[in-house]
Amino acid sequence: MGRARLAELHGVATSYEPAPGRTVRVPDETVVAVLAALGVDASTPDAVRAALERHDREERSRLLPPCVVARPGRQPRPRLPEGTALRVETEDGAVLDWRPGADGPAPPGLPLGSHTVRAQAPDGRSATATLIVAPDRMPAPPARSHGFLVQLYSLLSARSWGMGDLGDLADLAAWSGRALGAGFLQLNPLHAALPGTPAEPTDPSPYRPSSRRFPDPVHLRVEDVPEYAHLRGPARRRVDELLDQAAALRAGVLQEGALIDRDAVWALKREALELVRTVPLSPGRRAAYCDFLAERGQALEDHAIWSALAEIHGPAWRAWPDGLADPRSAAVARARGEHLDRADFHCWLAWLTDAQLAAAQRAALDAGMAIGLVHDLAVGVHPSGADAWALRDVFASGMSIGAPPDAFNSRGQDWGLPPWRPDALAATGYAAYRDLLRGLLRHAGALRIDHVMGLFRLWWVPEGREPTEGCYVRYDAEAMLGVLALEAHRAGAAVIGEDLGTVEPGVREALAERGVLGTSVLWFERDYTGADGGADGGVDGGTSGDVPSGEQSEQGQQREPSERSEQGESRGAAPARARPLAPEEWRADCLATATTHDLPSTAARLTGDHVELRHRLGLLTRPLERERAEDAVEVAEWLALLGRLGLLPEGPEDEEGTVKAVHRFLLRTPAKLVGVWLPDTVGDRRPQNLPGTWDQYPNWRLPIADATGRPVSLEDLVASPRLHALMGEVTRAAPPGSRGGRGIKPTPGTRGARASDTVSP
Repeated sequence: MGRARLAELHGVATSYEPAPGRTVRVPDETVVAVLAALGVDASTPDAVRAALERHDREERSRLLPPCVVARPGRQPRPRLPEGTALRVETEDGAVLDWRPGADGPAPPGLPLGSHTVRAQAPDGRSATATLIVAPDRMPAPPARSHGFLVQLYSLLSARSWGMGDLGDLADLAAWSGRALGAGFLQLNPLHAALPGTPAEPTDPSPYRPSSRRFPDPVHLRVEDVPEYAHLRGPARRRVDELLDQAAALRAGVLQEGALIDRDAVWALKREALELVRTVPLSPGRRAAYCDFLAERGQALEDHAIWSALAEIHGPAWRAWPDGLADPRSAAVARARGEHLDRADFHCWLAWLTDAQLAAAQRAALDAGMAIGLVHDLAVGVHPSGADAWALRDVFASGMSIGAPPDAFNSRGQDWGLPPWRPDALAATGYAAYRDLLRGLLRHAGALRIDHVMGLFRLWWVPEGREPTEGCYVRYDAEAMLGVLALEAHRAGAAVIGEDLGTVEPGVREALAERGVLGTSVLWFERDYTGADGGADGGVDGGTSGDVPSGEQSEQGQQREPSERSEQGESRGAAPARARPLAPEEWRADCLATATTHDLPSTAARLTGDHVELRHRLGLLTRPLERERAEDAVEVAEWLALLGRLGLLPEGPEDEEGTVKAVHRFLLRTPAKLVGVWLPDTVGDRRPQNLPGTWDQYPNWRLPIADATGRPVSLEDLVASPRLHALMGEVTRAAPPGSRGGRGIKPTPGTRGARASDTVSP
């Protein structure tokens, strides 16, 4: 009982429920290991008693918790000895005296922000804590709007260097905002990837990055760097040669069936950028660069020196020479001086990437988009990456996040990503989390949070143990949501939570109460009321999106909800043939879409191509005919509903018409945001990521393609009759006054885009 009590005090669960009425006890060894990762010794009965006594002493003697989170209407009321004086120093430098007895639960005039509160008790004790004052809700989208969901690397243009870049993003934003009335573009995470080595290429998954605090410079458009225009002599000739090699890479992907090769692209760009850097910055550019360095501060310095050291020693920093594994060591301090120029190169790359992201967001807003760019926050970072090195004190050593075993995966999942330490976050006033969010929101109109349930709890797996031997660790959701609300408020950005899959009861309600939009995927929106669901292991009995999905494999790849588990279950199959939800039954506070990067494209879903693909790769666990039949039933149920609603005049045999019907349905729901998967606009059959595969399928390396598998460039997209016909339906259905209600404007040079000629301008 003592160890269980100690675990409870530190937010460590000693049991979980994979199904209603079934409780699984967490192994004692797991509880001991997880508590050790939190700095608590629970290895013996004596250690447990000592830890409990120490916790009790600290609680009795503590005046303030390490971090206090407040919001309007729910201000904290500190439990303090009578006569204790409080003083708040705001982030703007103002000082407010706070008399809890006289002033109420908070001092008058306390502004939103991250402040410092100091307490002085009559008995001489004193304490200091971070005080975060957050708004009640996240900013709401300005109006109902539609937009594209796009994996940037897959969007190549005639100017790309073998993969989509920030220049392509700006072009897509300008065109789709002006010509299609789009209100947003939701992107894959643009986080900095763990650099590859000769022995191990860069992991192309955007969901297992080296750093979430800085974008990857592989996305730069080299020619858009101002100094590029001033290259002369041998440097210019060499860059021209690199441009020719980049054109060959681009042609290979778009014309010859080659896969996107991130490392090959970066090798060319890195050499070109090193030459561009030889051109001196103008006085104004130099001042802007210095401002950026000052603004990003220690975080940028750490990221840059890690990048420089990784070039020398490889990215696995735990194997670096003595002293370099600690970012605050004397050895690293010396390295900062020894490798100053190379570290500056990586700072400069971060500045350039930030500037081009800003330009893309300006292009989106200038095109009339109400939101613009929607960035994506991955659930974690690579254990060998820059963030795990620089922020080692706030990550739990020897732990990985994942998912517990359930009815769909009896082995559980280990994603290979170290978790935040909730105690360390609180002790530092959530500084690392605040800095992360602030960086991502610099040039964003909204932020998508992958596995948003992780703000409440995460499944921790001790190193060397199976995922079945993990346990849940709880986070201070009020603090995590408060910090998120504060930073979103500062940026004026909406927040979208990826809340697909197994969701703890009350979590969706808590997210909705704070203004976090959910994610609703058409194929999983069924009435599951009454379906079996437990506190930990099943659906929560709601009516929107409550199907197991969205989890990641140990390679960091998302697992698809609709795929079959080893037990032969259908991950997306409706229990007891739960009926598809009518459009008016959908929740309003969500992003509604037909598919995501982890799911089959709409055309592949409708035709059953995704089943055939998994069969060819040997991934099915049931007979092919049974898979086909089950899939056909699920699709037929949705087609029947579309027909009853009069949304399928073309008939169910017309593939393009059915894709239109799916989007007509989405637009009939009350969803505040409607997302169109960009590959769906040209009939792409191939998923960008096929969960459950590693080297059997080219995950994260495919360009957008048409229905025949022919790669499609940005120039092809804007001229596609199929795209214009689909988006004509979308803009026609948009309500008056919303972004997306202007109708499609003809695109000069569009070949046969009849919809652009028939929709009112």
